[in-house]
Amino acid sequence: MTTLTPEEVSRLEEIARRLRMDSLRLIHRRGAGHPGGALSAAEIMAVLYFRTLRIDPSRPDWPERDRFILSKGHASAVLYSALSRRGYFAFSELDNWGEVDCPHQGHPDRLRTPGVDMTSGILGHGVAIGVGLALAARLKKLSYRTYVLVGDGECQAGIIWEGAATAAKYQLANLTVVVDANGVQLDGPVQEVMPIEPLRDKWLACGWHAAEVNGHSIREVADGFELAGETRDRPTVLIARTTKGKGVSFMEGQSYWHGNVPNPEQLQQALAELGEGAHG
Repeated sequence: MTTLTPEEVSRLEEIARRLRMDSLRLIHRRGAGHPGGALSAAEIMAVLYFRTLRIDPSRPDWPERDRFILSKGHASAVLYSALSRRGYFAFSELDNWGEVDCPHQGHPDRLRTPGVDMTSGILGHGVAIGVGLALAARLKKLSYRTYVLVGDGECQAGIIWEGAATAAKYQLANLTVVVDANGVQLDGPVQEVMPIEPLRDKWLACGWHAAEVNGHSIREVADGFELAGETRDRPTVLIARTTKGKGVSFMEGQSYWHGNVPNPEQLQQALAELGEGAHG
């Protein structure tokens, strides 16, 4: 169990709330983006970037930095918010997010944005590339860990399981995958589009240590990452049970908000529900 104090839990919950508001503002301003999957991952990103990852924004290419891969790259708004709030670049740099000459593209680009360790686009590649980074750490005798965030719909892709099998073969204990299991993808409920459950059993069958957590509980997510760090003989997957569009009543659990943009009235309602102006 973590040694998180109540004050630390509150701090990380506040960061998650701000990541959600940032994401919605960015998506609305750009007129494009994927709000549902950004909101579902806020606590995961808050714990990663503000507690777990060993990183130094002043040295984005530090060889010993922990690596993070946003395999579900369409949720880039929450990543850019986290990177900015962690100090990699000013939030004002996101004013033209996604435009051709902006370093911060619609899907993250490791050659253009400091703090991005993998360019993402086609779903499913993050686990296999994470395997490569974890193997590289072993070969170079470096101590960094690699973390990969995937979506549950993304787990329908065969390449996910090729990567999972390879990671188990090489006993890559320095690799942690988090499944943002919000149950909804572009075309509807994941279990209706292409069933993937029992998800934990499938990862166990591939030779991974697998745990389920409440992806909106700061303490459970932090405990999961600590457990992963203590596992020495195999990779770890955290199946984080989350809610698509978490925190906004009309977005929660709705596939429509996988890739649609709130209008001005919807944005104001969403921000109000997230407590804009009520937390100082």
